[in-house]
Amino acid sequence: MAKFKLDETDHKILDMLIENTRTPFTDIAKNLKISAGTVHVRVKKMEESGIIIGSSLTLDYKKLGYAFIAYVGVFLQKTSQTQFVLERINEIPYVTVAHVTTGKFNIFCKIRARDTSHAKEIIYSIDDIEGVTRTETMISLEESINDKKRLMHTIFKNI
Repeated sequence: MAKFKLDETDHKILDMLIENTRTPFTDIAKNLKISAGTVHVRVKKMEESGIIIGSSLTLDYKKLGYAFIAYVGVFLQKTSQTQFVLERINEIPYVTVAHVTTGKFNIFCKIRARDTSHAKEIIYSIDDIEGVTRTETMISLEESINDKKRLMHTIFKNI
C-alpha cells in the first residue's frame, strides 16, 4: 500500500478532531471554509490508510471518584510468562494501561483507584498473579502534561 500523504487541510482536520472527536464535520468544514463532504472524504481516506484508527472519549476520572493514579512496574520470574501475566492483568479493570518493556520491569502498568487503600488492593492483586515475583509502585502526584497535539504538530513539520 502506498504511503498516504497528508496536506495542510488534513493537518487542520486532525487538529480539530484531536481537540474534540465529536466535532461535527459541518463545523470543521465551516471553520476551514470547505464542504462537509470534503471533510468526510478526507477523514474516510485517513481511516482507510490507518492514520485514524478510531476515536476516543475522555472521561474526568476525578469526578467519577478515581483520581488516584499509580504506575506499577512488574517483575516476572521468567520472561516466557509475560503473556500469561498480561492475560491476568487484563482481568483487573483498574489497570488501564499495560506495556511490555525492556529494562528494569517486564511489564509496566498504569492503575486508577479511588484512594490509597483501593490502590493497595489493586497492587496486591497484581502481585498475587502466578509468575510475578514482585512489583514496584510509583504514585502520580499530578498529570502535568498530556498533549496529543504537540507530537502531531512535530510529526507534521518533519514529513
